[in-house]
Amino acid sequence: MLQKREKVLLLRTFQGRTLRIVREHYLRPSVPCHSPLCPQPAACRNDGKLLSAEVTHYVIPDWKVVQDYLEILEFPELQGVIFMQTACQAVQHQRGWRQYNKLRNLLRDARHDCVLFANEFQQHCYVPREKGESMEKWQTRSIYNAAVWYYHHCLDRMPIVMVTEDEEAVQQYGSETEGVFVISFKNYLDNFWPDLKAAHELCDSILQSRRERESENQESHGKEYPEHLPLEVLEAGIKSGRYIQVREVTNHCEFEATLRLHSKFQVRLVSDILIHGMKARNRSIHGDVVVVELLPKNEWKGRTAALCENESEDKALGDAPSEPMPTGRVVGILQKNWRDYVVTFPSKEEIQCQGRNAQKVLATPWDYRIPKIRISTQQAEALQDFRVVVRIDSWESTSVYPNGHFVRVLGRIGDLEGEIATILVENSISVIPFSEAQMCKMPVNTPENPWKVSPQEEQVRKDLRSTHLVFSIDPKGCEDVDDALSVRTLNNGNLELGVHIADVTHFVAPNSYIDIEARTRATTYYLADRRYDMLPSILSADLCSLLGGVDRYAVSVMWELHKSSYEIQKVWYGRTIIRSAYKLCYEAAQELLEGNFSVVDDIPEFKDMDLESRQAKLEELVWALGKLTDIARHVRAKRDCCGALELEGVEVRIQLDEKKNIHDLIPKQPLEVHETVAECMILANHWVAKKIWESFPHQALLRQHPPPHQEFFSELRECAKAKGFFIDTRYSSSFFSPCRVSLYLGCPEIDYRHFCASVTMAGLVFLQAAQHSQKQSTELFQCTYFKDKGPEMEERCIADGVIYSIRTNGVLVFIPRFGIKGAAYLKNKDGLVISCGPDSRSEWKPGSLHRFQNKITSTTTGGESTTLQLFDHVTVRISVQALRCHSDTIRLEIISNKPYVTPNMERPQQSSIVLKSELVKEVTRSVEEAQLAQEVRAKALQEECEEYCQTKGRSLYTLLEEIRDLALLDVSDSCGA
Repeated sequence: MLQKREKVLLLRTFQGRTLRIVREHYLRPSVPCHSPLCPQPAACRNDGKLLSAEVTHYVIPDWKVVQDYLEILEFPELQGVIFMQTACQAVQHQRGWRQYNKLRNLLRDARHDCVLFANEFQQHCYVPREKGESMEKWQTRSIYNAAVWYYHHCLDRMPIVMVTEDEEAVQQYGSETEGVFVISFKNYLDNFWPDLKAAHELCDSILQSRRERESENQESHGKEYPEHLPLEVLEAGIKSGRYIQVREVTNHCEFEATLRLHSKFQVRLVSDILIHGMKARNRSIHGDVVVVELLPKNEWKGRTAALCENESEDKALGDAPSEPMPTGRVVGILQKNWRDYVVTFPSKEEIQCQGRNAQKVLATPWDYRIPKIRISTQQAEALQDFRVVVRIDSWESTSVYPNGHFVRVLGRIGDLEGEIATILVENSISVIPFSEAQMCKMPVNTPENPWKVSPQEEQVRKDLRSTHLVFSIDPKGCEDVDDALSVRTLNNGNLELGVHIADVTHFVAPNSYIDIEARTRATTYYLADRRYDMLPSILSADLCSLLGGVDRYAVSVMWELHKSSYEIQKVWYGRTIIRSAYKLCYEAAQELLEGNFSVVDDIPEFKDMDLESRQAKLEELVWALGKLTDIARHVRAKRDCCGALELEGVEVRIQLDEKKNIHDLIPKQPLEVHETVAECMILANHWVAKKIWESFPHQALLRQHPPPHQEFFSELRECAKAKGFFIDTRYSSSFFSPCRVSLYLGCPEIDYRHFCASVTMAGLVFLQAAQHSQKQSTELFQCTYFKDKGPEMEERCIADGVIYSIRTNGVLVFIPRFGIKGAAYLKNKDGLVISCGPDSRSEWKPGSLHRFQNKITSTTTGGESTTLQLFDHVTVRISVQALRCHSDTIRLEIISNKPYVTPNMERPQQSSIVLKSELVKEVTRSVEEAQLAQEVRAKALQEECEEYCQTKGRSLYTLLEEIRDLALLDVSDSCGA
């Protein structure tokens, strides 16, 4: 039976009112103990991971040990470790979600003998916090009390060793309970693991760093930062509206909060809070969840427009100082974002400039957004040429910099493997191999023991192997083929279109070791030269890959389409067995679509066929490709009529030789077959989403694309205006309507937007990490491609660029040949500006810059003038700025205000572009016809309304629409916010 407890806090708000906060806490008679010695495993519900039965003792780390020594607890040699819920929550609040996720991953990993015990929900383990007792003392007391209960729960058969850093706890609890020993973590390693040298070295480094910090704190007389407010005060301030909870991003905080402006009205304010200066940031780090106090309006500041070579291109080319914006200061941190950071130790010269000895250095993080970290180490000189992983321990109010300790070495600066490892660590990506416990449950597919479709599955699945022509279209070299297509003619003359997705769920049981590992990894990480799989290769590259000529399990969606109009008659969903006939690459499929049959020799499935069979199979495949293309054109035109929006970018592929040396950067060529496959997948997503919504209306999650704010269209309008176009975004009949309606699905009647699966916040973070790591690895290889080459001698370093944004002191340029976007300065550090002479070649001269709406003009002191406009083509020199502490960066320099043209430049194939333009024309024509029909219907409706309506003036509907538009306006100034 559950026991209810209440925690009551009485706090005083900023307005002087008393705020009563009540928290309910429920206790249970039994929670999972995960011990094989449990006398009542059914009552404890010990399903899943259990501790090893071969250990000589259980070890329970105190909250401080878990915080400071987690990387040592990650050693697989340490066995029988029980993490208490109290300690895990302390890590979550004090070290942030990244460190907390490392702890969660450790608990899930089958290779580590450790479990989590929910002591704060166990009736006999929970102890309330006493009046006047500090949080730290209560946490230690709670963990010790749980350790004693755990010892007795196991019938006193397994000694418990509680390791702590609290000397008072060692003295108080050390001999209080027989069978429960309380010792320091250092003594535990010395007595129980004397041969674990790496753990001892790491422990000594952490202890040394701590002693030096404590010594410095005792000697310190002043404080660099104000103290953070207590958690209770922060929570009360957030509830009362005095403080705002935000997540810090770089040097400012983005927030969405409801501010009370009047007793009867509230306005949703979405904006930025400027945190000006390190004092105002108050020891907060990028990604921390902080509490901010807004300053009075007379203290608000505008963003600075100072150039910063190390910031992003948008910051580097910042606009002029803006109007004063909401400005605040950090008064507390709710959740730290501390994680493992890759740093570079200073050189000898830098150490001398810092005025520090070799044992205490300021290491520079690879991430610009993170402040320097003070490290106590005797290896600074030996590691000055390496990328090193460190971990932040603390940041006292008496210190300008956070304190950390050395963890491990990744590799030499500039070395490919070391730089790749840096990208992985910076994105918190773990690429450890799958464990034996995870792999033992995997199916086998070897020449000696080939995998086969089971008779049981043949009974419950629809068999498409002999009735459907199934094939896949993917990039060259793709191993994980997760989708395939099919099309055929039915007996009634209609068509059947099918989309088939590999059925991974058949091989991955819910809550199995491999399922937990897959949830932890969240996705497959694709880097420029490699990939790290979410699932073992036996699944991702074999049994769950829809390869050609082999039987595979799939989940399919198949539509019956009208033979001429392609309108959907009915749809079928289900599990299937398929055998893909062809594994095509995009380029080969496009060639076949265009009638170039010479690529048949490159398709493996055709190689062993006789001439007659090859001709028949080829005609069948070409018909299927052509029919898929026709269907995709129709589906796309229909989506466009319903408001679909196409967003397209340039994707660059890294071409490597056998030794993984970069050979070339190849931009992805636009092919119509890309559109064909994409349309089929979007159609499947739409119908699956619709089915989920109809079947589980209360469980289905809907990812909505909200109506865009009008202010977000300003840049678009200006860009269009620069080329003589006008876009009216004020009314629903213009561009605003397609954006307001389903962007992704384009559904006309019901507002189905985009359904997505249920994922945890950690999963979303890892998905973002996958995108960031892929982008950073591509940039790494781009820099490698242009590095150590003389730009004046190498033709590859000169390219054509397009100006896509005008800034105060330069322009942003896009280079289509290499897919590079970057900043090109028009004013250098010496104050010289670019001037282009009669030959269009640029040079630096004294002068000034003048920015206009869609252009920027450089005027020299001699009266020469050079104007660059939006969308102008210019000639750009590409170079690399090699950085020791950070990643190398691409630098762009405009050397001519004319386009770069050379007869030797490789031109992209025109056929695919022509085909795509024809598709666009057809889509546009369909849209125009639909709009014309809509206008005719609207005109008829208007005439009917004019004839029969009673209101001759402004209608009630018009008035309501005007009120709705006013509700979207920012009225903060008029309300005195």
